[in-house]
Amino acid sequence: MSGGLYSMERNDFDQTLDLTKIKPYGDTMNDGKAQISFTLPVPCNDEAIEAAKLLMKKMGFDNPQVVFYKELTPGFTFFNCYGSTVHSVDYTSIHVPKVDSTIWDMEETDRFIRENIGRKIVVVGASTGTDAHTVGIDAIMNMKGYAGHYGLERYDMFEAYNMGSQVPNEEFIAKAIELGADTLLVSQTVTQKDVHIQNLTELVEMLEAENLRSKVILICGGPRISHELAKELGYDAGFSMNSYANHVASYIAQELDRRTNGKN
Repeated sequence: MSGGLYSMERNDFDQTLDLTKIKPYGDTMNDGKAQISFTLPVPCNDEAIEAAKLLMKKMGFDNPQVVFYKELTPGFTFFNCYGSTVHSVDYTSIHVPKVDSTIWDMEETDRFIRENIGRKIVVVGASTGTDAHTVGIDAIMNMKGYAGHYGLERYDMFEAYNMGSQVPNEEFIAKAIELGADTLLVSQTVTQKDVHIQNLTELVEMLEAENLRSKVILICGGPRISHELAKELGYDAGFSMNSYANHVASYIAQELDRRTNGKN
């Protein structure tokens, strides 16, 4: 029903809309207008501008325009460009794997845990590996939370332990064993060269070696994390941008209930 309503609303707006051939929208439907920024390792000169335009054409943009450029440092030039892409995507064929849980607020989650689990859920979280950023794990764990969504420390039915940043996987696992954790939360906020993939994979392998993987709910999150990627790496769930503590808390409660009480 919602999909049909969406189609009707959009078709009322512009009869040329075709969800099987979606393009960026700039001034008119299907014009493909897009803005792209990048840096080229070349001096800031006319040849650099031409190189940027040629690159835009190879990426599938018609009528590329360099609207801003600036030398970052000798031998490197930054560009802001506009163009019309010739490519489109079939929106109707897209399927994005998502965490399978009902999203509740804090009171609903606490009530569910009392009635179905009957004890507090122990959660240990950290920014593991070389990641020095705590903004992600703090948003989920700390009492004040983020954007009006209280963190797990404020929930009555969670015992939340935030280990902070740059926590080696060995220490993370040791703390989980010490506290008898039900759930491990891993945050990866800023990474380079896919080091977060290596770190997340290493954690799974270490848990499996200790025969602990099946005994905990393993969750990762961050701007470069998706639920699909998390599952591929051996995690139970992945939370990306625009995920808050109540999303994570709801999932943990429902997943532990499924495991503890044999519910589907």
